[in-house]
Amino acid sequence: MAARAIGGYPLRLMLRILHVGLGPLGVKIVNDLHDRGVGKVVAAVDVAPALVGKKLSQIVPGAPDKPRVQAGFDDIDFKKIDAVVVATSSDLAKCAPTFEALLREGATVVSSCEELSWPFLRHAALSKKLDKLAKQHGGRLLGTGVNPGFLMDAFPVAATAICRSVRSVEVHRFQDASSRRVPFQKKIGVGLDDAGFQAGIDAGWLRHVGLGESLHFIAARLGWKLDKWEEDRPRAVKATKAMSSGLGPVKKGLACGVHQEARGWCGRKQVVTLKFEAALGLEDPHDRVVVAGEPGIDLVWKGGVQGDIATSAIVVNSIASLLAAAPGLHTMASIPLVSCTPGAAKRA
Repeated sequence: MAARAIGGYPLRLMLRILHVGLGPLGVKIVNDLHDRGVGKVVAAVDVAPALVGKKLSQIVPGAPDKPRVQAGFDDIDFKKIDAVVVATSSDLAKCAPTFEALLREGATVVSSCEELSWPFLRHAALSKKLDKLAKQHGGRLLGTGVNPGFLMDAFPVAATAICRSVRSVEVHRFQDASSRRVPFQKKIGVGLDDAGFQAGIDAGWLRHVGLGESLHFIAARLGWKLDKWEEDRPRAVKATKAMSSGLGPVKKGLACGVHQEARGWCGRKQVVTLKFEAALGLEDPHDRVVVAGEPGIDLVWKGGVQGDIATSAIVVNSIASLLAAAPGLHTMASIPLVSCTPGAAKRA
């Protein structure tokens, strides 16, 4: 098959992809792979009984008819797989058995698992295990996404490339969640009363996953050894009027989103500040990076970045860069520069 080199890796005109996880984000990634001509899903895995045995095209219109969803990897020929996409859980511990099985096959794996974006923070021992497995078998593993993975970590760090010194970094992500997928709206507490919101926090599912990971990514890349860091508990953003959502009507006074912050210090100096808010109908949505340094930087995306589009895009776009990297556990700081990957027609 014709190919061209990207970062030293001979990229096929149509990458052969094993896709794991067919929730709303997984379905969007499969669509993007095919629509853009970047890859063809030749095998699909999901443990949901309602999906196992179905043709992929029944779940993702326009996808190939041949692949049928499998519950595991037993019948998959990894010699015919160029890369694997895993879009299942935010929790690295829950994803670990999947990653371990794939790495033992020498697979190159890109995942949207948020805790995998900087896994050393909460899963130091597991990170070493995954890195060792990858290197032993010639596999590669990367966690990425729009946030964490880019907007609140990789992008701010990249912006400092023009600085001769940096004193502090502050990043804001304020997004209108009205257009986001239903699982995201659920994750930020849309429609909950105070008791329900608190119960979600206590259960651990109602929070933005990744602020701590982004904070430590920035600190590590800028050479800052944090003496202290903190991540606030989520705070409800309340609806000031009746609203609609993917989860149904939201009455005035109920939660329509979440606000959360994280901070890191070197000595007494606060060097990293991250502010995250996602809510229905948010006024003045934007993404912003402020670098106090020489020179100073203040970058603003007016309107903010649509998270679902960007998450799928960066997962797809990272595949070629990860294939060009050495075997091992990677972050967005250790693979070749990621850019929009051209589809097969353009590469041809």
